[in-house]
Amino acid sequence: MIILGSKSPRRKEILELLGLDFKIYVPDVEEDITDYNTPEEYALKTALKKGLATQKEFYNDVVLCADTIVAIDNEILEKPKNKDDARSMINKIQGKYHMVYTSVYLGKEDKYDNFVCGTKVFISEMSDQEIEDYINTQEPYDKAGAYAIQGIFAKHIEKIEGDYYNVMGLPLNEVYNKLKNIM
Repeated sequence: MIILGSKSPRRKEILELLGLDFKIYVPDVEEDITDYNTPEEYALKTALKKGLATQKEFYNDVVLCADTIVAIDNEILEKPKNKDDARSMINKIQGKYHMVYTSVYLGKEDKYDNFVCGTKVFISEMSDQEIEDYINTQEPYDKAGAYAIQGIFAKHIEKIEGDYYNVMGLPLNEVYNKLKNIM
């Protein structure tokens, strides 16, 4: 059995694409990583913390946990706290590119893999009105970086370099290939 240690509906949706049976468990861990040098290291440590907590509960099962962050110029953009925070984030990423990092914990018993995938996302320049229209929707408020690639924000994404599903929250191809080795 695969245990998806996540409450993310997007990760559930992505994992369903593999056609595998899995169960959802939400680990009770604080995402309070303070000792890191890069956004990638932050994401890795967060996924590891979630993964180890979940593995403790489901020792004999395959455990999959992940953490997705948005970073621009090494600044991590978490989920916005409010409309002003969302506006600030969209202003930082519009007209530029940024990185989306999803780190993954994939383990069973005492063995695990902890890896990170990066995708470069290019955002068109946006007018103040486009930003206001967007932040007045519900979409930005439960997403790292204040946007969803698969949502209404998609019209502002010029291109990506890397895995589309990574930006949604789980690098599907890499997870699939690593799962083949575990199962």
